[in-house]
Amino acid sequence: MNKVFLIGRLTRDPELRYTGNNTAVASFSIAVNRNFTNQSGEREADFINIVVWRKQAENVKNYLAQGSQVAIDGRIQTRSYDDQNGQKRYVTEVVADNVEFLGSKGGANSNQTGSNTASNEPTPYDFASSNEPTKTDVDSNPFADFGSSIEISDDELPF
Repeated sequence: MNKVFLIGRLTRDPELRYTGNNTAVASFSIAVNRNFTNQSGEREADFINIVVWRKQAENVKNYLAQGSQVAIDGRIQTRSYDDQNGQKRYVTEVVADNVEFLGSKGGANSNQTGSNTASNEPTPYDFASSNEPTKTDVDSNPFADFGSSIEISDDELPF
């Protein structure tokens, strides 16, 4: 089984490209904190390359930037290529099946409320934190339209 789950922050803005058949592909890297501290008492991080395809790639480019927190669900992939000197190079990366947007750029230390300040376009967080009232009527009966009531007694149970 090849499955990976990661939570981290983008170390750079995503790069969006298109393949020859016009399929979107975005690449970026995330910093994932380790669960322990080193001998100096500092928490270290791993820097992991991520690749995401199609519509999710476009969403990543439009709504995420350096410092954004994400959860990644995907698989590890290793590929190889020959560099300019003819040396074979290997690249290990996570191919994301799902990218969940967890926090805005800069997280809790930021003054931002989820807006993408680079483009001033709304992010999914802007809609989730809307102050508009919701249509919730706690006094209504959700089963009112299901017909008459049913009486059940313990005498009818088989056990």
